[in-house]
Amino acid sequence: MTDVRTQSAEAAKLNEDCALIAALLGGTKTMRAAGKRYLPQWPGEDDASYTLRLAVATLFPAYARTIDVLSAKPFSKPVTLGEDVPERLKPWLQNVDLSGRDLHSFLSEITQEAMGYGFAGILVDFPKAGNLVTKADEQAAGVRPYFVQVHVQNVLGWLPKNATSLDGLTQLRLLESVSEPNGDFDTKEIEQVRVLGRGTWQTWRQSETGSKKEWTLHEEGVTSLKIIPFVPIYGKRLGYMQATPPLLELAHSNVEHWQTKSDRQNALHVLSVPILFTKMLGDNAITVGAGFAVKSESPDADMKYVEISGAAVEAGRKALLDLEDQMRQAGAELLIVKPGGTSVAQTVSDNEQGTCALQKIIQNVEDAADQAMQFMAQWVGEPEGGHIGIYKEFGTFNLAQASADVLLKAVQGGFISKETFHEEMQRRAFLSPDVSWEDEQDRLQLQGPDLGVL
Repeated sequence: MTDVRTQSAEAAKLNEDCALIAALLGGTKTMRAAGKRYLPQWPGEDDASYTLRLAVATLFPAYARTIDVLSAKPFSKPVTLGEDVPERLKPWLQNVDLSGRDLHSFLSEITQEAMGYGFAGILVDFPKAGNLVTKADEQAAGVRPYFVQVHVQNVLGWLPKNATSLDGLTQLRLLESVSEPNGDFDTKEIEQVRVLGRGTWQTWRQSETGSKKEWTLHEEGVTSLKIIPFVPIYGKRLGYMQATPPLLELAHSNVEHWQTKSDRQNALHVLSVPILFTKMLGDNAITVGAGFAVKSESPDADMKYVEISGAAVEAGRKALLDLEDQMRQAGAELLIVKPGGTSVAQTVSDNEQGTCALQKIIQNVEDAADQAMQFMAQWVGEPEGGHIGIYKEFGTFNLAQASADVLLKAVQGGFISKETFHEEMQRRAFLSPDVSWEDEQDRLQLQGPDLGVL
């Protein structure tokens, strides 16, 4: 029988690539710490030589840089709030996680995490009410819901395992680290497991009874929500609560580059040191340097430095450059727009034809943020949480201008309304989110007809 801290088979599968990704994102220091896992010790290589080779190995951070660049593109423009976002929620989004991050920064960082690890989550939590009894008491005290960024490695398990229930999850287990006072001048980190149910919560901590350690219930309580307010975000979705890093092959190529670069670095060290070769010099001691001579009585005696041509070094350099080109291409492919129909009717009826892989990921993040805001609204009795917009027009053929042109043709052809055109231009960040459709109509009325228009 497993305890509350044991990771389920499904959660272990979700986490199976995390060690590799964490090592690459951690840089040279973390890759060195991983040792033989990613830099094998070759047959015949003694421990001292391997230790030295590992100590001087450096990582070309292709994976980390690619994740940074790609995940930053959607947030090069501010996240926009829809007009349906309740006024009550708007100030909360300026400090959405109660640790200083606004919604834009929070979504930017969680997108980077989902891109890198393939999965991330948003838990919409609510502080313990304590002595507060009514909603009015909570509002007066400033108690309100907030977002919690959940790392994939903190997911221990969920029920139902296949997530086929129409009501969503019935249980979610998350690993947490809690900071508590440790004397007057220090704190200590305590590991605990949070178990969320529909309308219930528990925290479990490890306790010691003699020499026996076991996980026991620490706290529990009930909530006003009869659902688990958790939203998954996928890098590359395989199924509900199952995903993989979208650039996993790039990660493996980066490890190959780490190994190849180490081999080449070691070869350069060996080949750059000439080897002194002597022949028929007898047993006399040899001193090499200015002011010294070497004497031999044999007519066949010889003494010279032997150097290797370096053809293998050039081959290794080319292999590294080829790997770097492949890694760049792997990252760029997420920005390639899918070929498909380009007519106005096709684009209006099926926008999927004009999206790249990164845009699909961002659409998932956008939908997840909408769901999280809905949970935030439900915590305080608001009927709707509203919608947000994230910039997504970064395809390789200037998709922003292309889509704007398609929308213009659509409104001219009667496929969409002028108000919808206004909303879509606002969603694409061509218009400020502060410009409402009604205000724009009033301005057009005041502006009058264009010159030359009868």
